[in-house]
Amino acid sequence: MITTFNIALQSLKNNKTRTVLTVLGIVVGIAAVIVVMSAGEGLKALMLDQLESYGSSLIQIETKVPATGKNSGSNAMSQAQGVQITTLTLDDAKAIGKLPNISRYYVMLIDQEIVSYLDQQKSVNILGTLPAYEEMSKTKIKTGRFFTTDEDNELARVVVLGKKLADKLFGNQDPLGQQIKIGKAKYQVIGVMSEAGASFGFDFDQLAYIPVQTLQKLVIGVDHIQTVTANLIDKNKESETAADISYLLQTRHEISEPAKEDFSVTTMTEAKAMIDNIFNGITLLLIAIAGISLLVGGVGIMNIMYVSVSERTFEIGLRKAVGAKKYQVLWQFLFEAVILTIIGGILGIILGIIIAFLISWVAGFFGFSWKFILPPQSIAIAFGFCASVGLLFGYYPARQAANMHPINALRHE
Repeated sequence: MITTFNIALQSLKNNKTRTVLTVLGIVVGIAAVIVVMSAGEGLKALMLDQLESYGSSLIQIETKVPATGKNSGSNAMSQAQGVQITTLTLDDAKAIGKLPNISRYYVMLIDQEIVSYLDQQKSVNILGTLPAYEEMSKTKIKTGRFFTTDEDNELARVVVLGKKLADKLFGNQDPLGQQIKIGKAKYQVIGVMSEAGASFGFDFDQLAYIPVQTLQKLVIGVDHIQTVTANLIDKNKESETAADISYLLQTRHEISEPAKEDFSVTTMTEAKAMIDNIFNGITLLLIAIAGISLLVGGVGIMNIMYVSVSERTFEIGLRKAVGAKKYQVLWQFLFEAVILTIIGGILGIILGIIIAFLISWVAGFFGFSWKFILPPQSIAIAFGFCASVGLLFGYYPARQAANMHPINALRHE
């Protein structure tokens, strides 16, 4: 077997260009598998970190199109197309806040308006919320203050600006106490938030925060809200609390069948599981796509091996004529295929790790908290692919060589 292995290795050395081109196909495929799995885990960790930044004991209630699943495409598509559910109200939020396992809560209502100051004008997302938002969320006041419950009840025209929005409108000027226009009405700037960055594609530094009732009554002219976010006293009871909230809203909205619910209740555990499922599915899909590269590389190995068998027909006949066994010829060509895939696999793993690290480094350079994660299973899958490709695509040309009759092989020359 050692002699057979050395003969196979020498054959590959004698055809360096062909060997390198064949290995390249395997390298690309294996590197793609490593990069996809590493990047997928890094992105999933980023999303989970962003979710955790809101707190681990939160529960969210949001509007939902009846007769659709809360995470379904039909629900998302319907709301994206302009379907508005107006049944979730501030009174609902107050009732949720009175449940025994709820310590505090805030609501959210988002609208888009033109915000202007002197010659600066910008289309901005306006977030109507409650004072508890600043206490519960990851965005905190940098200068000034957040609005109060009294200001919310009095429909006060006060506004707190996100960091980037404040810089855009005022530059180096102190914005506190200044008057800006939201739509056609003037609002007094009472605070500026610290830099919070983007989360789930939503840039908090570009927001303008105003009391929710001010947004409802004076800006949009509605009575509903879009979401309620509540803080749990005991997060171990999140399932029971979710059930209590569902029952409460079913009663208040006079809903007798769960399928007709116009709201959804999501716990942090459910949110994490949803992110896991989404990214696991995406990763599997991308691995399958990367596997096509390995398949192409395997076909390349088979083609090269068939060419090698054809070119060395006389050599095969000569070896068999002087006593080489069938299995020795089989292993000689099988070793060539396996060596090609092992070399390609090792180089592909190294290249994949380097590329995955560079992706995390570049993401970090642009401000994303992207961790470099190398899942152990990615290495196992890569080696598994290597072994499978080498044996599967190398076996048939090797068997053809082993089955040659020595007389016919010698006559071929």
